[in-house]
Amino acid sequence: MKIASAVAVFFAAIPALAVKLPLSTSSRWILDADGNRVKLRCVNWGGHLEANTPEGLHKQSVEYIADFIAAQGFNCVRLTYSIDHALDPDVPLSRSFPDAAGAAGVSVEDMNKIYGRIVEKNAFAENGTTRDAYGAVISALWDRGVMTILDNHVSKASWCCDLTDGNGWWDKGGGYNSANSRFFNTDNWLRGLESMAAWAKTQPGVVGMGLRNEIREFLAQGTFDGRKDWYNYLGQAARRVHGANADVLVIMGGTQSSTDLVHLRTNKNIDWTAWAGKHVWEWHAYEFTVTYAVGKGNCGTLKDEYGLFNGFVLDQGKKYTAPLMLTEFGFGMTGGPHDGLSDGDDKYFKCLREYVLSNDSEWAIWAIMGSYYVREGKLDYDEGFGVMDHDWKGLRNAKLPELLQPMFSVTQGP
Repeated sequence: MKIASAVAVFFAAIPALAVKLPLSTSSRWILDADGNRVKLRCVNWGGHLEANTPEGLHKQSVEYIADFIAAQGFNCVRLTYSIDHALDPDVPLSRSFPDAAGAAGVSVEDMNKIYGRIVEKNAFAENGTTRDAYGAVISALWDRGVMTILDNHVSKASWCCDLTDGNGWWDKGGGYNSANSRFFNTDNWLRGLESMAAWAKTQPGVVGMGLRNEIREFLAQGTFDGRKDWYNYLGQAARRVHGANADVLVIMGGTQSSTDLVHLRTNKNIDWTAWAGKHVWEWHAYEFTVTYAVGKGNCGTLKDEYGLFNGFVLDQGKKYTAPLMLTEFGFGMTGGPHDGLSDGDDKYFKCLREYVLSNDSEWAIWAIMGSYYVREGKLDYDEGFGVMDHDWKGLRNAKLPELLQPMFSVTQGP
């Protein structure tokens, strides 16, 4: 444990001293303002559920959590939010929690109790808004040299993701079906992204904007039209974000829940002229990800699939060449025989780690949360994939720093 902690603290010292903003891109690399490579080594922090507030503030103060993140060596946080929040960001926290009770499937009394515990840990919350909560997180992180990527996770504040949650595909897109698109109002999404980008301009330490988490087609959506909706709406969103805040990186993933960018190779690249020097691709990979099912259990085949569906964008000199960030991966932290990991998760993670190390790309583990205010109708829901323990006090798995340690190294560059 002491060795693992020492490793984490060593890596924590690097990003705080090295990063000069704003960031930009050149070929497959992310660069600081002086043209030096910046490798993003991040952790996800959810805020997109019904209360529209970054999780965990009822367990610990913002400063405590930010200290922990920095001490583990992460140099950025992928901080998630909903379009509900983006379009109505000034809701008092004293109202956002009881107002979320119905949608969350719990009582107003329980939500008020959670809010009371937040105030005990975080003085700003007594009179603060949901936007103040996001601002407090971003400020605390940047005070410790940790950057923030704001990620639009959903439109309707809720847990994500499946094919019936109504947040998957644009409502103006072809093949509309209510199961997958009833909450994904295209115009509101564009307005929300633009609003968040403009606000982010006032928040030191925000370096990127994720346009939408896990875009996913269902039934006839996006299947027979050469991904026309994907090119159209993500192009509009990128232009809106860049127009509101030219400093941030513009991050977008493929279809099939951010696992499939093949259309860039078989059809055409997206025209990023309007946000040149800011474009970043993203992808996701879990042990259970259906897109890579053929390779499951065979690391060589699995790595080939990672490259076939996403990794090819790192090939230099192509029209689609840009940085590629693994913005979600993770595993159950405890209970298994391999440093806490199950047999399946151990094989998956070792193979994924080999792949990421081979191209020295950016990454963000899911997730810092030890527990949630409420998730899927359950109060104090435990996050088995959580980097932190249930009460947000320390590591859920003391071996995690050793497992991640090779991924912190910078081995390639322009």
